[in-house]
Amino acid sequence: MRPWRKLFHNKQKTMAEIKCIGILTSGGDAPAMNAAIRAVTRAAIYNGFTVKGIMRGYRGLITGEIIPFKTQNVSNIVQQGGTILKTARCKEFQTPEGRQVAYETMQREGIDALVVIGGDGSLTGARIFASEFDIPIVGLPGTIDNDLYGTDTTIGYDTALNTIMDAVDKLRDTASSHERLFLVEVMGRNAGFLALNGAIASGAEAAIIPEIMTETDQLGELIGNGFRKSKNSSIVLVAESELTGGAMGVAERIKKEYPQYDTRVTILGHIQRGGSPTASDRIIASRMGEAAINALMEGQRNVMIGVQNDELVYIPFTKAVRKDKPINRDLLNTLKILSI
Repeated sequence: MRPWRKLFHNKQKTMAEIKCIGILTSGGDAPAMNAAIRAVTRAAIYNGFTVKGIMRGYRGLITGEIIPFKTQNVSNIVQQGGTILKTARCKEFQTPEGRQVAYETMQREGIDALVVIGGDGSLTGARIFASEFDIPIVGLPGTIDNDLYGTDTTIGYDTALNTIMDAVDKLRDTASSHERLFLVEVMGRNAGFLALNGAIASGAEAAIIPEIMTETDQLGELIGNGFRKSKNSSIVLVAESELTGGAMGVAERIKKEYPQYDTRVTILGHIQRGGSPTASDRIIASRMGEAAINALMEGQRNVMIGVQNDELVYIPFTKAVRKDKPINRDLLNTLKILSI
C-alpha cells in the first residue's frame, strides 16, 4: 500500500488507545455498502477491536441510534444491495452545534475511531469532524458516481454501470422497432463516468457529459455528423448534471432546433442505486473494508481508501473531496469511433 503520510500531534490517539470502532454509511446508498460494512466489522473483530454500527449516518451520531456489532450482525449481507445501517442526509451535522452533539455521543458510547462509507459530501463531513475533535477517521468511497479523486473506482460504480447496460439493452429492443432518437438519463451528479462508460458498454451512439460542455456543442456535433447513419434509431446517454440540462433539457432543445427528429426520453433514476452488487464491487468493498482497519492500526487518519492500478492506497480527505477527478478523454474518441 502506498500511503500519503503526515505528522501527527502528540495529543492524537495512538493505535493502542483505539478500542472501539464505529461504522456508518452516509449520503446516497450504493451497491456493496453492505460488503464494506461486513469487511470492516470482521476485520476489526479479527484484530481485537469492538465494533458499533451507527444507524442512519451522521444522524445516528446525533440521536444516539447505535448498535453493538458482532460478526453475526453482518452474516449473509454481502449479496444485498442498500445498507443495513440505513443512510440519511443530516443538516444538523452541518452545524458546529450538531457536530458537538455527535462528538459527545461518541464519548458516551466509547467509540474511539470512525469508518465512514459514502461519497463527496459524507467525506467532507468526516474531514471537518475529524479536524474539530481530533478523531481518527478513515473513509471508504461509497458512491455510484465514481467522482472521488485518487481512486480508479468507487464502491457501487460497477453495479450501477451494469444496471445501466442492462436497461439500455432492453430499451434497444423497442428502439429498433421505431425510427426515433432515444435519450437515456443516467446519474452521476456533475460527473460523466456512468454516461460515458455506460454508452460504450451498451453500444449507444453518444454520451452527453458535463466535463466537456464548455468545450463543444455535443448535441450539435452528434446531429451534424448524422447520428442515425445506417441505423433506424439511436440511443444517447445523458448525464443528469445541470450543465447538460439532463435528458429533458436535451429533448427540449431538439424539439426547438431539430423538430424533424422524433425523440423519446427515459430517466433511469434510482434503479441505478439498487440491486445485488457485482462480484467486482463485492471484492473491492471487501478489500477496502479490511484496509480501513489496517489504516487505523498504522496510525492513519483523515484518509480515504482508494485503489490505483489494483493497489490499495491512502488518499487524504483534502485531495479526495477537493480535487476534480478527470474523465478519460481517450474513451470519448473510442465512443465516437465505435458509433459509426
